[in-house]
Amino acid sequence: MEKNTKKIIYSISGVLIVFLFATYGAFFAPPLSFQKDSIVTISSGTGVQEAGELLKAKSVIQSPFVFSILVRFIYPSGIIANHYSFSKPQSVLTVAYRLAKGKTDLVPLKVTIPEGSSSFEISNILEGTLKDFDSVTFKALAKSQEGYLFPDTYFFLPGTTPDVVIDTMRKNFDEKIKPLESDIVIFGKPMSEILTMASILEREARQSETRRMVAGILWKRISIGMPLQVDAVFGYIFQKSGYAPTLTDLQTDSLYNTYLHRGLPPMPIGNPGLEAIQDAVTPTKNPYLYYLTDTDGNIYYAKTFAEHRLNKLKARN
Repeated sequence: MEKNTKKIIYSISGVLIVFLFATYGAFFAPPLSFQKDSIVTISSGTGVQEAGELLKAKSVIQSPFVFSILVRFIYPSGIIANHYSFSKPQSVLTVAYRLAKGKTDLVPLKVTIPEGSSSFEISNILEGTLKDFDSVTFKALAKSQEGYLFPDTYFFLPGTTPDVVIDTMRKNFDEKIKPLESDIVIFGKPMSEILTMASILEREARQSETRRMVAGILWKRISIGMPLQVDAVFGYIFQKSGYAPTLTDLQTDSLYNTYLHRGLPPMPIGNPGLEAIQDAVTPTKNPYLYYLTDTDGNIYYAKTFAEHRLNKLKARN
């Protein structure tokens, strides 16, 4: 009788253990389909059940129902809206704890924006660094801020939204530009024109000394009503970095085409650094109207179109 009782107890215990393991695996353990480095965004006003569905959709938990029950019974104050990073599988108990306590586990990511980068180039950099970054929204919002998104090294949290990125970069510009404000006032041209010129200089010349020479030529062309005829604008028009225009491209119907339209483009073609902005407002006076750069980066200046044509021959040889 005693032996039978023990067998029954052992059998029941075994069944319970199997049941508990099965229950844990089915409801409490992380899904087998868990994806590393997932970011889940819990917006303000998101309910517990809805949050559970979001977590399941990202393969962080298996059961929104179990998640909801745990939060409601253990953490009656609810969950905290934020972006949450999941770098490794965690039980639903741990996930519930983290959302209730606001434990995001987010690590700032380093993003370096080179000087002269346009908004579409910045978007590509951000998209390659910040997982699930909304590049479409960024490009739409950044268009009006072209020239004011200061090129620098930033640290953004995963899940950072486009408006926060733009606001951060714009505030950085407003701070960094302060040392140049007196030079800008003395130069006497609107900030928008100065930034547009500086954005062109970033693409047209590599060294500060050369940029100032080119600035002197381009400002002079504007003053006498001569088209700027700069190739740098075509990379912006076609949204292709380092694009070299063809003869057909020179006839492209765009307000940014400085072969067809006199004066500066309507907006900057990139986001210049401080040096280029400084060069734009401190141009070097010179007698030249033309310049060109060869494939080795050597620059040739000319006073007349005839001299310019000769320089083209030199640059090819």
